[in-house]
Amino acid sequence: MDMTTPLPDIQIYGFAAFTIAIIVYFAGVQLTTRIGFLRAYSIPEPVSGGILAALVTWGVVAATGRAVEFDLSARDFLLVYFFTTVGLSARISDLVKGGPILALMLVLTAGFMVIQAGIGLLGAVIFGLPSQAGVMLGTASLIGGHGTAIAWGPVVEGTYGVSGAAELGIATATLGLIVASLLGGPIAKYLIYKHKLELPEAPTESYAGAALEEHPRAGGRVSNGDFLRSILWINISVAIGAFFHEGLQEAGILLPLFVPCLIAGIIVSNVVPKVFRRIEWPSGTPAMGLIQEFSLSVFLSMSLMSMQLWTLAEHASVLAVTIAMQAGAATLFIIFVVFRAMGRNYFAAVICSGFTGVTLGATPTAIANMTAVTQRYGAAPLAFIVLPLVSAFFVDLINAVLIQFSLGL
Repeated sequence: MDMTTPLPDIQIYGFAAFTIAIIVYFAGVQLTTRIGFLRAYSIPEPVSGGILAALVTWGVVAATGRAVEFDLSARDFLLVYFFTTVGLSARISDLVKGGPILALMLVLTAGFMVIQAGIGLLGAVIFGLPSQAGVMLGTASLIGGHGTAIAWGPVVEGTYGVSGAAELGIATATLGLIVASLLGGPIAKYLIYKHKLELPEAPTESYAGAALEEHPRAGGRVSNGDFLRSILWINISVAIGAFFHEGLQEAGILLPLFVPCLIAGIIVSNVVPKVFRRIEWPSGTPAMGLIQEFSLSVFLSMSLMSMQLWTLAEHASVLAVTIAMQAGAATLFIIFVVFRAMGRNYFAAVICSGFTGVTLGATPTAIANMTAVTQRYGAAPLAFIVLPLVSAFFVDLINAVLIQFSLGL
């Protein structure tokens, strides 16, 4: 073989990637058990295990000269499954109660997006990059995540002549995801102890634990019937959500699939049990909680372990400085603005841990941060409805406008 010819990538296909993700989760459990810092600051097990796996993968790349590519189709399916279970666990009364909070959270998020866009522009100016590169150091890659960075990278490079824009965006999103995963728990712990916040009576094992309090089978065994019943209604809700997702796409409205599935779950869970009262509804059962925990844990393990850390080296200086500025600004905004606006209580602390994921990582990172905090300190169910609706539904619309404005400066 010609030594100048790049070696082929190492391809890890669906079943193997899925299995490795489960192993990565258990590696994270072991790390959390053995390292007190991870427990004390509520670092999610999939995060610690996923970062370790990503470092190992980087070592393989360095040793072999071959990039490693994971098939992440199972990850995308798990994301849809998780948010559908969140919808099926939601109550309309919670949503009505959370309406004003959702509106306020949207205003706060939009305000910080402007700050984040400004810091991205500043980072580009400091390192002598074209101003349009600041988009890839700001909301396109951080609040937008890998998907938005991949979508806008070729546009910034082709239209505005910013060489390597796509790679810069992916690298920014990758580092932001790591920082977001590590900051959420410590921020929540600081707020809880600094302000001596009143905690719920008992911590929960998962988000579903919030709903278990009022369920007659709370704390019971996971029966085969409950498990299959949960799977059935999740699949029905996903089918409804996918149907409307296709219609929205035909109308030119682009949203992640999990958003209509989340909304479908909410509607199904609040309509079907009232219309068909004899149906044994799975919401709030240990089976639903198990499915919820499984889908989120494996999803996040796959997301973290598949990070291509070797892409960070080329942009090390600009990334280190800009992400440090972004993380500092996010931390200050969360502690002094978001926490106070959300009520200066335990709910606000949980929201703050999730807001870290939204602003620097992605919606699943936000959910994982909040799950880790509630596992340690207690349930805050409304947070798991408000934050995903803001971050997954409204933020993409605001981000598209803000990116266009920034590119036109």
